[in-house]
Parts: sequence; C-alpha cells; structure tokens
Amino acid sequence: MKRYMLLLTAAVFGVLSATAQELIVRTDSTKIEAKVIEITPENVRYKRFSNPDGPTYVLPVADIHYIRYANGEMEYYTRSIPATPLASEPAAQTPDDRYVLKEYEIGELYDRNGVKGVVCLLSEDKQHGLVISLDELYLPWSEFRKPDLRVVGADDRTDGSVNMAKVAHYIEANGLTWDSFPAFKWCREKGEGWYLPAIDELLTIGHNYNGGTRIRNDRQARNKFNDALKGAGGERMDRMVYYFSSTEMDEKNAYTSHMSMEPPYVVEIPKYNKFLVRAVHKF
Repeated sequence: MKRYMLLLTAAVFGVLSATAQELIVRTDSTKIEAKVIEITPENVRYKRFSNPDGPTYVLPVADIHYIRYANGEMEYYTRSIPATPLASEPAAQTPDDRYVLKEYEIGELYDRNGVKGVVCLLSEDKQHGLVISLDELYLPWSEFRKPDLRVVGADDRTDGSVNMAKVAHYIEANGLTWDSFPAFKWCREKGEGWYLPAIDELLTIGHNYNGGTRIRNDRQARNKFNDALKGAGGERMDRMVYYFSSTEMDEKNAYTSHMSMEPPYVVEIPKYNKFLVRAVHKF
C-alpha cells in the first residue's frame, strides 16, 4: 500500500525520473518496457517507455506476473514461476519470499478460480476471508414441522462449513435428501465450497456491511457493498429482512440476523419459515 501511495503522489506532482524504466512481465510472459504511473489493488497504469508523452495504458493486476523496477526491486503479483528466470533475480531468494499477495477490501468484487462474489469478511492480513453470493432467495432452513421437529446437530456458531458437513452427515444417516434442507441445498448447488454462514459469520458480515460497526450510520460503506453486488449482476442486501444462519438453536428454531442498524441482531426463527438466504465461500 505504501508503494501505491508513493507512485500515485509521484505521478500527480510530476517528479518521476524521466530516465527510470520498469519492466512489466505479464502472466503470458509478454514483457512491457514501461514507466509505471500508478498501482492500485485492481490495476496498474503505465506509459510505454518508448513513448512517455503518449497514452496511458491500464493493465489488470490479475494479468501481471511481476514488475521489475528501475532500482532492480522485484514485485510479484501471481504465483506462476517464469520458465526462464531473469539473471538479475537474487539467487538466494526463494519464490515464496518474492511474492506480494493481493490485499482485499470489504465490499470489493472477488472473481477468481470460478468463485464470484463480494468480499464480506477478511483475515487480519486482508488476504483471505469470505465472499458472499451475488444473489439471495427466500427459503426455509428445513422442511420438518410438528410433530416431526428435529435437532440436526448443526450447532457450530463460527464456521458454517462445519454445519454444512453435519447436515450432510444427518442426511446420510437418516436416509434423507437435500430437499429436506432447502437453504443448505441452495447454497450447495452453487458449487464446491459454498455454504450457509454460521451465526457469528453472519453477524460479522452485518457489521462489515455497515462499515465495521453499527454504532454509526455509514451509508458510504453500504453503498460500496451494494454497488459491487449490482455491478456484477447481483442483488442488493436487504436491510429489513432476517437472513437464516446455518446454526440451529433447538429442534424448532435456527438463528437469524439482519443487515440493519437497530438491535437485536440475533433472533431465533422457526426453521420451516421462509427467510432470506445468502451463500458464502472461503478464499
């Protein structure tokens, strides 16, 4: 991030050296002799070194393997190793030492390796977390009603993938199908790794959707989140309706949460009622 700010500042005030040259190496091994102007988490803006007064080009970070700066420093953006390393690369440096992994932001569109959604939860290093599905649907948690109410064992509060596995085990052990658990089935059918979030995950998503806290009204944070959803062809989060979590309370109820500012943030609702469902996926 420090490099991003330095490069941006240098571009604005025109203090970049006219003789400095960078080499951009793309993931397809194409090499570009360039003058880098600005680097953001999504794109690199540059001018061709042979035409410094010409147009400014924009290259997605996802298409860049590494950049070699004028001082010889290397900055890697992908994990693919070039077939023929440059002789100037430090021999003692291992590949993992050289990689600069992308840092993500809450409300950013994630579209990699077949997984597409909006970043809704992040680890401390901002390189891993959860993405939430672009769409949502009204579904029951399960189809069981009186006098056939059941405890499934999906009681994990922190990791919905654990609850997903417990539901799968319950289905197999009792000769059922995923049709008995519509919310889980809908998440599962999105593909491998998608699941219904646990209540603590859903709570954190609600806080992050509101800018990290619900003590103050952060419309800008919500708009960023919703704009990313809409821009990718998805649906805005609904602030007025509760979302099902995968965490069950007892044989009748499961925990739900909402995206609004006002408490209570956790309410137990009968599993057979229809409420909103969003899937999440780890990255």
